[in-house]
Amino acid sequence: MSAEATNPATPGAVTGATAGPVVPAAPRRRSLPRIDLRRLGRAALLGSPARDRLPDAIGHVVDAHRAHHPDADLEPLRRAYVLAESSHRGQMRKSGEPYITHPLAVTLILAELGAETTTLTASLLHDTVEDTDVTLDQVGRQFGAEVRYLVDGVTKLEKVDYGAAAEPETFRKMLVATGNDVRVMSIKLADRLHNMRTLGVMRPEKQARIAKVTRDVLIPLAERLGVQALKTELEDLVFAILHPEEYEHTRELIVENAARPDDALVEIADEMRGVLREAGIQAEVLIRPRHFVSVHRVSRKRGVLRGADFGRILVLVNEDADCYGVLGELHTCMTPMVSEFKDFIAVPKFNLYQSLHTAVARADGQVAEVLIRTHQMHKVAEAGVVALGNPYAAPAEEQSPTDGERVDPTRPGWLSRLLDWQRAAPDPDTFWSTLREDLAQDREIAVFRPDGGRLGLPEGATCVDAAYAQYGEDAHACIGARVNGRLATLSTVLRDGDTVQLLMGQDPASEPSREWLEHAHTPAARIAIQRRLAAQPAPVAEDAAAAAPKPAAAEAAPRAASDSPLPRVSADVVVDDRPGASVRLAGCCTPVPPDEVTAFAVRGGVVTVHRVGCAGVARMKGAGRAEVGVRWGDSAECRVTLVAESFGRPHLLADLTEAIALQDAEIVAATVEPPTQQRVRHTYTLQLADAAHLPALMRAMRNVPGVYDVSRAQHHAPAW
Repeated sequence: MSAEATNPATPGAVTGATAGPVVPAAPRRRSLPRIDLRRLGRAALLGSPARDRLPDAIGHVVDAHRAHHPDADLEPLRRAYVLAESSHRGQMRKSGEPYITHPLAVTLILAELGAETTTLTASLLHDTVEDTDVTLDQVGRQFGAEVRYLVDGVTKLEKVDYGAAAEPETFRKMLVATGNDVRVMSIKLADRLHNMRTLGVMRPEKQARIAKVTRDVLIPLAERLGVQALKTELEDLVFAILHPEEYEHTRELIVENAARPDDALVEIADEMRGVLREAGIQAEVLIRPRHFVSVHRVSRKRGVLRGADFGRILVLVNEDADCYGVLGELHTCMTPMVSEFKDFIAVPKFNLYQSLHTAVARADGQVAEVLIRTHQMHKVAEAGVVALGNPYAAPAEEQSPTDGERVDPTRPGWLSRLLDWQRAAPDPDTFWSTLREDLAQDREIAVFRPDGGRLGLPEGATCVDAAYAQYGEDAHACIGARVNGRLATLSTVLRDGDTVQLLMGQDPASEPSREWLEHAHTPAARIAIQRRLAAQPAPVAEDAAAAAPKPAAAEAAPRAASDSPLPRVSADVVVDDRPGASVRLAGCCTPVPPDEVTAFAVRGGVVTVHRVGCAGVARMKGAGRAEVGVRWGDSAECRVTLVAESFGRPHLLADLTEAIALQDAEIVAATVEPPTQQRVRHTYTLQLADAAHLPALMRAMRNVPGVYDVSRAQHHAPAW
């Protein structure tokens, strides 16, 4: 059976039927705790057989459900309970309780979170197909295709053995079910929460194994689904099992703080109420105690805790605009900690969370964190996707509910991306490893496209990740990016709020570089790159030259122009002071008509001609070298060295040489340096029949896809 646990005992933490610590009440607080999902006991679940046609055992579920959905049709719940109770009759949990107490507890958790009737109906039945003689077809006939779909999904999840060798494939199936309908995972998370509450009967090693899987997989999933009420309690239960000493120490800190005669949070909350009342803003100011893991994290960060560290102040208003009004008043009338401000309303988190975060300081140095949100935002912040009800459109007539993906306009972006890359993963192990890496990311950043669109990426993501997030597999043709208007390599790490313009090549057959794998942090990018590389043969000939060119000329260390044994003699330059002198055009600045030029005599009586603005001119003047007067002759023919900088891609070398040839320029010499961070540097020495053609030639080279700059050689280009 899926629910093995029996005792509601958590190490060092529980009494009676609850799973949390007993902390002295503080009646002076006006507080709004997190949704309390812990108040189930046997007496709340089992009662007299009927009450107004509804079994008394589901009275608590009905009351919680009506609080969120007063007009809900309760008949499906009644029939689901009757079927579940009769099917599980005679089955017992290891604690000796009737097994029906488990699906009832799971359903009450979901009802408290605001789940709609269909989810609650499926929750009551979630173990019937696995543990009793009830079939999926029977569920479908009695409750419809929607409930059948959810029960089938949860049944498949129950078969996942997180520690088995088949873990990647079974977990992959589990997430496919989740992606197709998030309510499947909502039921699974509530199921795990109830089992974690009652884990005390298990052997310590089994408790630890289940707690580790909950920590590594299910808690991150609850975070991504936005179900904070489930996530925070699961965190505390795992904390108690895996770190009992730290848990007990944290519990003592909370008890000691509750016994203090003064309360900084109460005083700050009262001051805030006065500020907002005078401003005419209708707002509810409440104190939100931190859960155990949160207190533990704060204590490790700050050392000695003070009263304001044990909770946060929550301000609830009716409209989005009121949130900013509250923020303005608090920052005007109290001392704000500006560095603590975050706006998750304008830019929601990947799990739908919206709120303004700020902090204010008291004269004694205590700092109170403040959350400002609307009532609806608070509902979503606590219950996440559960609070969205049933966001799924009815399946098309030709598509049964069990064989295809649903349309969900409000599905969190993380789930949509998960569905995309799980299909693309070449094998279960790749899927599993990339999933674990993704779940380990606990923060998401938002970057923006030039058109104002938004991309959600994990912290540490690069331009490679942005390309695949925006274009999918078409990102193979990406050749570069501009970040905040400046050219950047694809390996550039993005920051929250960056604007990213991705530069795309025109070749549909473009291939990603293997180097991209080193810069890809998202599963979508890594899997897409791996698939494409695995499907293509190793690069040969021309492709190899474009991807990793290493000709001998490119590997040779270039020499300074003044040391070159191959002077470039040119009849285009007239030396006024030294008729008949040998003339060489400096390779460091490659002067051509009508550049303003000067010259210096070097070894062997050779006159080297430089552009006036060349850095070599300044060095020679500084060394006391005398300038030689030169001017251009009558010939328009010239030789020039150009440097083309580009993003690496196949066929780039061929495209560049073709563009040069079309401009009637003769390539005298060329080198291509090995790529560095996806950038490739090409150096061409070209002979032009007319120097006036140089601007057109440079424009033609810049127009080659992948080339982002073409310039005259400036530094140590070979002289010819």
